[in-house]
Amino acid sequence: MSLINTATATIANGASLSGETDIYPGTLVGIWMPAVWTSASMTFQVLSPDGSTWLELYTYAGAELTLTVAAGQYVAVDPAQWKGVAAVKVRSGTSASPVNQGQSTVVNLVTRQVVA
Repeated sequence: MSLINTATATIANGASLSGETDIYPGTLVGIWMPAVWTSASMTFQVLSPDGSTWLELYTYAGAELTLTVAAGQYVAVDPAQWKGVAAVKVRSGTSASPVNQGQSTVVNLVTRQVVA
């Protein structure tokens, strides 16, 4: 059996990075985009195992994990890339080119928890 949950990440007006959003014990499986998204790709920071250091999220191939997103979409993500991630910050744009949001923006993070 699996449990589906939603957590929210809010990017403040004029900012590009959300605050911390806990997703544990689930694994990210999708992102429900708000209708008010200022056009930009999406990248992430994840909390390291030390519980205090934030790291840029990279793929197995060594590239920053970047999603192409748009307002009002549901974006499915590969849960394998999120195993072991307990907390996340959502960024509008990339670490090299962040894009400030034009209004307070709430992004819904959909997680799945497998229960025996």
